[in-house]
Amino acid sequence: MKPIKSIDDPRYVKALSHPIRVRVLALLEERMASPVELAEVLGVSLGSVSYHVRNLHRLGLIELKKETRRRGAIEHHYKAKERPSVSDKAWSEATPIAKQAMVGSMLRQMQDYADASAAAGGFDRSDAHITRTRMKLDEQGWHDLSKACHALLEEAAKIERDAEGRLEEAGPDAPSVDVGLIMLMFEGTPMMPASDGRRSGGALRGRERPRRTVPTR
Repeated sequence: MKPIKSIDDPRYVKALSHPIRVRVLALLEERMASPVELAEVLGVSLGSVSYHVRNLHRLGLIELKKETRRRGAIEHHYKAKERPSVSDKAWSEATPIAKQAMVGSMLRQMQDYADASAAAGGFDRSDAHITRTRMKLDEQGWHDLSKACHALLEEAAKIERDAEGRLEEAGPDAPSVDVGLIMLMFEGTPMMPASDGRRSGGALRGRERPRRTVPTR
């Protein structure tokens, strides 16, 4: 089977059309696991998880990495393959259904990841950050902000490389921090209608910046 290289590939769109498959993919991107392990983490029946794992394997999004014996049966362990990279050009040319599938998948993964991390105290550090910002920009402002987002991701990648070097020098027992960084930039829709009942693009502006938060558990 040919590897999936485009988000327009019908196999990719189909894979992202079910929430359990989305969650299974997210877990298998982190580490290798069997359907039994996935079912335990997700709180879903083994039969349901196995069905979706078979579909993901058939669609070419995960691969079988090893087999082990467990209680007289063969347990299969899978790992996600690399997702198709999406350039600005590929995204602009993708069909609406492909975009919706990918965005929906990523939003579900982000929420699961943030919820689990928050419940474990991931926002308890004094310098943790959570921001929701609303802006009104012209086209130039939009492009400038997009470039700033890309620049931040490049800087984050450099910070990670530098940290990997320091951790390697410090040895295997050096303390490390698992960090989650989620970034979204999109054309927003106001959550509150204007006084005339219409949703106005200029009805809500400003920023909400709770930089330090302790989540409710």
